[in-house]
Amino acid sequence: MEDMFGLSGKTAAVWGGGQGLGAASARHLARAGCNVAVVDYVSERAEQIAGEIRALGRRAVALTADATNEEEVQAAVTSAEAALAPIDVMVTVVGMATWKPLLDMDANDWSRDIALNLNSFLYSSRAVVRSLQRTGRNGAIVGITSVSGLVSAPMHSPYGAAKAALIHLVRSMAVEWGPAVRVNAVAPGVIETPRVAATPERVAAVRSRLPMKRMGTVDEIANAVLFLASDLASYVTGHTLPIDGGWTSAFLMDPSLGRDLSREI
Repeated sequence: MEDMFGLSGKTAAVWGGGQGLGAASARHLARAGCNVAVVDYVSERAEQIAGEIRALGRRAVALTADATNEEEVQAAVTSAEAALAPIDVMVTVVGMATWKPLLDMDANDWSRDIALNLNSFLYSSRAVVRSLQRTGRNGAIVGITSVSGLVSAPMHSPYGAAKAALIHLVRSMAVEWGPAVRVNAVAPGVIETPRVAATPERVAAVRSRLPMKRMGTVDEIANAVLFLASDLASYVTGHTLPIDGGWTSAFLMDPSLGRDLSREI
């Protein structure tokens, strides 16, 4: 099964790999044959996932870094390659959304969302590509954007702006770094997480309008990450793949309720 992905024996680095989608992506890459550097800003989380990967029979290292600090990102790449081998695959799962009206946001709100959702991907990508170019190797990069980068919604504008910029940055990177480096992104829709599950009424309202009638899971997003990182996507670059249960195909206005349900998540 591993052979179909072309990842056996390769080294992957997963930023934000200590929980959620990042952890699921790290596990999927390990099962496909990768040794994995798990990078997270919480050391205990990174070590837990690294331990799970070692239990699968792969090599793993847990690293701590602030993905919005380019010097720390470069240091983490250097440490990962010293502990494992030069990085072939990189996945960046770093981000958050500030929920405020635009007129209530201050400069720190804006800068934090841009740094976490956009700069982290730029810094990690550049660090890995410099290594790839230095050694003359090919590689694959996968970023995580959002349906919020494809369609607009109120109350989290800097998040949407950063995720839309990430989609464009993926295209620019694919052009600049091809053909040696493939760069793609996944755009998740409503994914089942503890934070989302804490608002059951809103979830039920949105879920009823989705073509799939349910939320997605982190494993379903990680499946797409694995595909884009693998040889199965060997002719795919500069692409953003929505995994959204039909979110971007649906008209999220419920005429019977007279309100836009996209405002409720």
